[in-house]
Amino acid sequence: MTQKTRWSQFGVLITVFFFWGFVAASNDILIPVFQKAFDLSHAQSQLVSFAFYIAYTVGSLAYFGISRLAGQDLLNRIGYRNGICLGLLVSALGTLLFYPAANSGSFVLMLSGLFIVGLGFSLQQIAANPLAIVMGNPATGAQRLTLAGGVNNFGTTIGPLLVSVAIFGSVASGNTEASIESVKMPYLVLGAAFVLVALFLRFSSVPNHIDLEGVARSEAQDAGRLSHKASAFAYPQLLLGMVAIFLYVGVEVSTGAHLPAYMREHLGVDTSAVAPYVSLYWASLMIGRWTGAAGAFEIGAGARRMLTLVLPFVAFGVFLAVNAALRHEVAQFYGYAGVIVVMIAATLLSRGNPARMLLYFALCGIAALLVGMFSDGKTSAIAFISSGLFCSTMWPCVFALAIAGLGRHTNQGSSLLVMMIMGGALVPLLQGVLADTAGIHMSFWVGVACFAYLAFYALRSAALLRRQGIDLDRLAAEGGH
Repeated sequence: MTQKTRWSQFGVLITVFFFWGFVAASNDILIPVFQKAFDLSHAQSQLVSFAFYIAYTVGSLAYFGISRLAGQDLLNRIGYRNGICLGLLVSALGTLLFYPAANSGSFVLMLSGLFIVGLGFSLQQIAANPLAIVMGNPATGAQRLTLAGGVNNFGTTIGPLLVSVAIFGSVASGNTEASIESVKMPYLVLGAAFVLVALFLRFSSVPNHIDLEGVARSEAQDAGRLSHKASAFAYPQLLLGMVAIFLYVGVEVSTGAHLPAYMREHLGVDTSAVAPYVSLYWASLMIGRWTGAAGAFEIGAGARRMLTLVLPFVAFGVFLAVNAALRHEVAQFYGYAGVIVVMIAATLLSRGNPARMLLYFALCGIAALLVGMFSDGKTSAIAFISSGLFCSTMWPCVFALAIAGLGRHTNQGSSLLVMMIMGGALVPLLQGVLADTAGIHMSFWVGVACFAYLAFYALRSAALLRRQGIDLDRLAAEGGH
């Protein structure tokens, strides 16, 4: 297969990553709308995140159970491409519930719709993440997943803005009130898009099956030292990685979900005007992932280094351009370029090693949240938002570390990792309870604890993989970093 063919297939695959980001970030606009419309507390409003992210756990458990009952891994049976298409159709069914939910003003039906959308996303994630890693040189698998994440975060950047316009109208209209009925149309359009992409993907050349044992052999320095265990549960890097995914998704979702309430309570920003700040938070993940994605391109080391310096500012320019087009004030965000420079430095210092990158970014995330908690005004808001920069490459780093060396157990490991996306359901609830009791400013201690574990996992997983003959520095070097 030629490099051009592989990239065309990868380009088709990452379309679904865009949808995951679009919907996930748009939930942050729904939270304050529902909180006001249904008179909810901070903790109750986080049921929006809970319903969406707990669906990943339910979907992953269903995948695991069906595979066990069938005596064969589900994706090996129906195929990766077919699995993604099926997931898209399930998500499309979920969007249909927004119509009766909006007409009846039912919070329960709204949550049910989000749950079914997330259920479809779980199957898509189980198939698409390992597929993105193995579609090409194994040495750059984490960088390809980072590139896919960059597309995901283009969705997270424009999602809050477009959904905000759909619900409130343009900034020029001055509308600050939203009716529940205004929520249904954006999600019905999204459902139609799910169906179209499923049809397109079904007839594309994206592979339906992959050689997982061959991938495991290519990762190892000495294939003879590879562990061939009876179950994915026997791999400690996966078990610790499950906790890491839980806490990573938790801190990412919880910080973004509590940002609107923080902006309203401490900076006096109306719910209708919070979209640019939410958009910058999710754009920060896009900026970081575009930076890390430079290593995915099979070009010279000097060109990759140049892309590492240029791509984050291109992504930042996308954020500024979209917000300017929607008539939001963007001059207040120019100083954010300084935080981006810090993130670029951490990326360059990691030299393509996923464990090292995870460690550096976790430490920067801790620093960002501490600055936010012990400062006020716009400084604190920018500090909280910047934690998105340091969440940016954590998913591909943790995912690559957790499934390294699993071989035929890769799909099972992937489903277990996707199951732990439930951190996006439970961690926001925990922070919401702390916000109701100790105040929203200090509730971000929850995020500090999450980042601390991620720093630990970076160190521990690297040691575990070295014992199994997988040298992360060697893989990074072979990837051209």
